[in-house]
Amino acid sequence: MAKTDPLARYNAMRDFAKTAEPRGEIGKGEGQTFMVQKHDATRLHWDFRLEIDGVLKSWAVTRGPSLDPDEKRLAVRTEDHPMSYATFEGTIPKGEYGGGTVMLWDRGTWAPVPGKSAEDLEKGHLHFTLDGERMKGEWLLIRLKPRAGEKRENWLLRKIDDAYAGATDALVETGLTSVATGRTMQEIAEGKNPPRNGKAGGGGPRHRNPLPRAPSTTAARRSPSPFRGGIKPPAFRPPQLATLVDSVPGGNGWLHEMKYDGYRALVATGKGGPRIYTRSGLDWTDKFASIAEAAADLPASSALIDGEVVAFKAGKPDFSTLQDALSNGSGALAFFAFDLLEQDGEDLTDLPQIERKERLRTLIAGADPRLLFSEHILGAGEKLFEAMCREGHEGVISKRADAPYRGTRSKSWLKIKCTRRQEFVIIGWLPSSARGRGLKSLLLAVHEDGALHYAGKVGTGFNASNSAALMDKLARIARKIPPADVPKVAARGAHWVSPKLVAEVAFAEFTAERVVRHASFIALRDDKPVDDVVTERAAPPPAPHSDVAISHPDRVIFPEAGISKGQLADYYAAVAPILLPWLGHRPISLVRCPQGRAKQCFFQKHDAGSFGDHVHHVDIREKDGSVEPYLWVDDADGVRACVQMGTIEFHGWGSRVEDVEKPDRLVFDLDPDEGLDFAKVRKAAADLNRHLADLGLTSFPMLTGGKGVHVIVPLTPQAEWPAAKSFAERFARALAQAEPERFTANLKKAERKGRIFIDYLRNQRGSTAVMPYVARARAGAPVSVPLNWSELRDVDSAQRFSVRDAATLLDRATGRALAGWGQADQVLPDI
Repeated sequence: MAKTDPLARYNAMRDFAKTAEPRGEIGKGEGQTFMVQKHDATRLHWDFRLEIDGVLKSWAVTRGPSLDPDEKRLAVRTEDHPMSYATFEGTIPKGEYGGGTVMLWDRGTWAPVPGKSAEDLEKGHLHFTLDGERMKGEWLLIRLKPRAGEKRENWLLRKIDDAYAGATDALVETGLTSVATGRTMQEIAEGKNPPRNGKAGGGGPRHRNPLPRAPSTTAARRSPSPFRGGIKPPAFRPPQLATLVDSVPGGNGWLHEMKYDGYRALVATGKGGPRIYTRSGLDWTDKFASIAEAAADLPASSALIDGEVVAFKAGKPDFSTLQDALSNGSGALAFFAFDLLEQDGEDLTDLPQIERKERLRTLIAGADPRLLFSEHILGAGEKLFEAMCREGHEGVISKRADAPYRGTRSKSWLKIKCTRRQEFVIIGWLPSSARGRGLKSLLLAVHEDGALHYAGKVGTGFNASNSAALMDKLARIARKIPPADVPKVAARGAHWVSPKLVAEVAFAEFTAERVVRHASFIALRDDKPVDDVVTERAAPPPAPHSDVAISHPDRVIFPEAGISKGQLADYYAAVAPILLPWLGHRPISLVRCPQGRAKQCFFQKHDAGSFGDHVHHVDIREKDGSVEPYLWVDDADGVRACVQMGTIEFHGWGSRVEDVEKPDRLVFDLDPDEGLDFAKVRKAAADLNRHLADLGLTSFPMLTGGKGVHVIVPLTPQAEWPAAKSFAERFARALAQAEPERFTANLKKAERKGRIFIDYLRNQRGSTAVMPYVARARAGAPVSVPLNWSELRDVDSAQRFSVRDAATLLDRATGRALAGWGQADQVLPDI
């Protein structure tokens, strides 16, 4: 019986005299290739292909792959493709099957998970791993039961929740250029040649892939960083230290991270290669050579990153494993990055904590798997603490979300430990009477008031290996008298040493005599100076405080919703951690409604000094040559001071006070005609997103809280205002000319009938747009809210959320769906 040709259908559907697609022939691949092609045909989709039995099994994923395990993407089974199709990129002529632009969007290798095989595909499910340039980790394909009349198989493509899981739309919204040629969809459609080096260039946009990475046994394919020839690495600066407290602070003004069991380190990158410093400023680049190697390809001219070097045991950071790795010169190390102090020569320490972390997320995303972003949650720190303790971790670090970075110990960083652990100075030791064991216990001390004070003994946690190493070190620093006053009972039979070694010890508590109880030795800490070892008495966490009083807090300012001035102030206090990264350090205009939103309201953008010390001003030169003081804020008290003065809305420039002439975003405000169905606004926003993506620009949607949607394009501040306005205007007018029945770029109300005004005028010097999470002076107290593109499809109003939804907004902002929202390293394309 003749064997069926699996490519017969593929060949029958194409006229190879008209299309440049390869003719179908059974290939001889390596058996593990996968690739994805972004295909703008009748409908934009992503063709996902796996090599099986010499052909590419294929599915059309209409909305593209998603990193969100809760997001199941429809994947329609299509005809098998030849192996030669794996390198195809170009255009299929209009009128031919699949006519449109094809981009090679991803490529790599695949394998069934252990215990599974490619034969499972015939059973209707396939569990597999991918190691591509964009898609990584575990995935699942599941065939749906066919419905009556369906001619093609419908499947679901879903990400498994692993270290590579991420934001819902992260892949499709950041993967805007070809992995083979660096071209955008528009450049491919126009037939432009790729750059000589095969990478995106020629003044086009530069993107970083904001996806989480994790340690992998498979080496990632990486190109040398184009930033290696940058500026000199930043100098060491003292790290910020945390204050020990008994309990996790409450409220949404705090973000909470896992406390890592490793070595604190600062990674400085730049020209000449990365340097790695300990918390005391020692250069340990050689000891942490693998981390330095990983940091060499970070996409920044220079950076100073704060974090922790760890080694894993049973999937958890383990300090003893780290010490063994350093002692033996072997073992895998990783670096958890949790703060960004400098980038590209800019000092970031005065920015709010949460904004520094978002910048860090963008920098680390897509980096070497040995560099990991330290995730955090806003609020609900007690739940994280319980989970960390339950899983056997050390504890949590809580940080004020709006606080700057300061190189000292402060109460804006707090540490809460599952068991008490701290460092002690070793001042002596007691010999063991047991045969074969030389060490019974260590005598400990801490610094208080400039002198060493006895702090008890530790007699467990030793083994043959570490006790032998300890005895060797202790013998070298022996002395005849104790370096601190020690009670006679404790000193009986002791051998004394100079206070040069630091031990990390776990213990239950300090007794009334100020010595440790139930102590256990963890390890020596040669990364921490002896003089830094002080008693860490637990103190209660500081209560949230503001010195900005709200007068007349019961005054109702939203009469329809019954929301008062005090409630509005409470809303802004609650969302300050997620508001300030967008609003802070930006010239702003305020909508002030002193008697409530239904009364007289007015704009204010200049500061006459009436707002108090928490509201700042930046001098900006006007068109007529005069200089005016514009308002800006950088903390929750600044926002609160504005609310006290009757402010409801905050509108911001598209640039920051550090350089007002270079915008860091574009905003396209889709303003519909009165009565126009919001579904048409949603579709218009999605179309703008697609057109911007064709140009290589990532964009994000935001409900305005009014009538429409903002499509926001983040930018690296490079071009100045005239270039930004020119691009925005040309883009808007091109859309209006292409679809005049849907769009207008004309400001006149008369031109808007039945259409959507693409307001590009937000993108000129001095213009403002409402910022994320800002309340609107409208009935019902709606707020402007970021969404991802998948969410936007199901929203039926631009006023979906109100000031009563602060808790929901906080949960959303720190969830997977909005991870990386508003972040993209890109510049205006040259069109």
